Amino acid sequence: MPLNDFFFGPTRSLRNSKALFWLGLSLLFSLFYSYLALREAFADPYVIEDDARQHVFWMLRFVDSDLFPNDLIANYFQSVAPAGYAALYWLFAKLGVGPILASKLLPGILGLLATAYGYALALEIVPAPLVGFVASLLYNQNLCLQDGLFSATPRAFVPPLLLAFLYYFLRRSIWGVCISIVLLGTFYPSLVFVCCGLLVLSLISRQAGRFRLATAKSEYLLVGVGLATAFCVLLPYAVTTSEYGPVITLAQARELPEFGDGGRSSFFLDSAWDYWVNGSRSGLRIAAALMPPLAYLSLLFWIVPRKKENYQTSRYQIGFTRQAGIFPRLLLSSLVMFLVAHRLLFTLHLPSRYTQHTLRIIMIFSASIVLTFIWEWLLKRGAQSRLPIKLFCGLMAGLLAVMLVVYPHTVGRFISTGYRIGHEPSLYQFLQQQPKGTLIASLTAEADNLPTFARRSVLTSREYAIPYHLGYYQRFRQRVSDTIAAQYASDAQTLQDFIETYGVTHWLIEDGSFEPEYISGNKWIRHHQPAADEAITSLGDHPVPVLATTQDVCSVFSGDRYTVLNSQCTLDQIADR
Repeated sequence: MPLNDFFFGPTRSLRNSKALFWLGLSLLFSLFYSYLALREAFADPYVIEDDARQHVFWMLRFVDSDLFPNDLIANYFQSVAPAGYAALYWLFAKLGVGPILASKLLPGILGLLATAYGYALALEIVPAPLVGFVASLLYNQNLCLQDGLFSATPRAFVPPLLLAFLYYFLRRSIWGVCISIVLLGTFYPSLVFVCCGLLVLSLISRQAGRFRLATAKSEYLLVGVGLATAFCVLLPYAVTTSEYGPVITLAQARELPEFGDGGRSSFFLDSAWDYWVNGSRSGLRIAAALMPPLAYLSLLFWIVPRKKENYQTSRYQIGFTRQAGIFPRLLLSSLVMFLVAHRLLFTLHLPSRYTQHTLRIIMIFSASIVLTFIWEWLLKRGAQSRLPIKLFCGLMAGLLAVMLVVYPHTVGRFISTGYRIGHEPSLYQFLQQQPKGTLIASLTAEADNLPTFARRSVLTSREYAIPYHLGYYQRFRQRVSDTIAAQYASDAQTLQDFIETYGVTHWLIEDGSFEPEYISGNKWIRHHQPAADEAITSLGDHPVPVLATTQDVCSVFSGDRYTVLNSQCTLDQIADR
C-alpha cells in the first residue's frame, strides 16, 4: 500500500524525498516550540532565565570590560565557565549580540540542531522516517517540559552535541566523533567520560550467547583516536588548579545545611528513592526522562521485532536494527560514571550529570520505536479485520497521534522556560546610573536580579550561593554572615567595620526586613548560624538596628517595596553621633 509505505517504508538516506518531508515537519515543530519560548523571553524588558542569572551575567564584561570590578561572584563564575561556552558568547558579543540577548536566541538554534541530529540518529537505528519524526518530536517535548535547553547555560548545549556524537559514532565517522568530543569537552566535559565508556564498550559484542571482542581494525582505530581526543580535551581540567579550590569533600558537604533536603544545593535527600532515582543532583533522574507520558512506552521496547539488514524478517516494516545495541552500552557507560561520581563526591561534580541526558535519549528513542510499531500493528490489524475492529484500531491510532501532538499543550508548564521577570525597573534604572564600581549589600531576594538587570555588583545573594569550591564558598558564606550581623547590629562599630572592610557603597533594604519574622521566615538566612539567631535576639533586645535609624536620612531611592541607602551617608551619620 502506498500510504503504508509512506508512513513505515524503510530508508536510511536523508536525501530521500520522504525522509526530507518528515525532517522538515520535525524542524517546523521545533521552530514552533522556539517561538513559544521567544514569546516569553521578549514579553518584558527585564527577562532572564533562572540559571542564566549565574552563568551569563558576568559575560556583560564582554560588552563593557569595566563592569563588576574586583567582583568575587563574577570572577568565580567566569573561572568555572567551560572554554567553548565562554568563547561562543564572546563571539556573539563581538558581533553585536549581547549576552542576555544571545541567551534568548541560542535555545532556538540548539533546538533545531538537536532536532536534526535526533532525526538522523533515529534513522540509523530504525530506517523509517516516521520514527525519526516521532523521536525528534518527543525529544523536543521532553526538552520543553524542563528548563535546561532554555537556560542557554552549558547544559543547554548537551542535546545537540551528545546526539551528534551518537550519530557519528553509529556512522563510524572518525572526524565526526572527534569533533563532537572536542565540543562536548569545551561545553560540558562531564559527558566526555560517558562517551569514552561507550567507545570502549563498542569493542565488545555478544555472538551466539558469548561476549567477543571486535576483530576489525577500523573499530580499534575509531576507539583509539576517540580516546586520544578525549584525553587531550580533559587533560587541561586535570592539570589546572583553580584559585577557588579545593573542591568540597563529602564530609564537609554533610556539615553544611545547603546540601540538606530543602537547602540551596540540596543533595542529601531524606527519601532514599529521591536520592538515588529522581534527585536533581544525586539521582538518576528517571522521572525527567519519562516526559511526556508517551515516553513510558519505552518499557515495551521488547515487543518490537528485530530486523536483519534486509528488513524481511517479519511482516512488519518497523523494527530495530543491530544499531539499537547503542542503547544498553550507553546505559551501562552512564551508570558506571554515575556510581563513580557518587564514590568520588564531589570530585566529578554531580552524579546526575552522567545519566540525566543519556536516559532521556534512551527512553525517548525507545518509546518512539514502540509507538511507531504500535501504529503499524493497529493499521495492519484494522485492514485485515471487520468494520468494528477496523474502527477501533483506527480510533486507537488516531488517539495516539493526537496525544503525541496535543498532550504537552494541555500541561500548565509547557513550555517550561524557567524565565524570571524583574519587577523593579525603576530600581534597576537607578542603580545603572551609579558608578560601575558600586557594591550593594542586601539580604533580599531581589538582589538575585541586580547583576543582570542593574549591571552592578552585589556582595552576596542566594542565587550565587554555590558551595562546591571552598575557596569561593567559604568567603561567600562569611560575607553572608557578616551582612546579617551588620544589618541587624545594635552597635555602630559593627556596621562601620563591615562597610569599610568590604567597600559597600549601597544597601538594598526591603520593607519589613527589620522585623524578627523576616529572618525566621527566610530559610536561606536561617542557614547561616549563629548570625541569624543572634540577629533575632538583637532585634528583641534592641528593636531598632543602627542601620534602620539612618534609613530616612540616607535613602537615595525609595520604591513601593525597596529602599536603597547610601553607605557613605550611613558612615557620616554614625560619625556625627
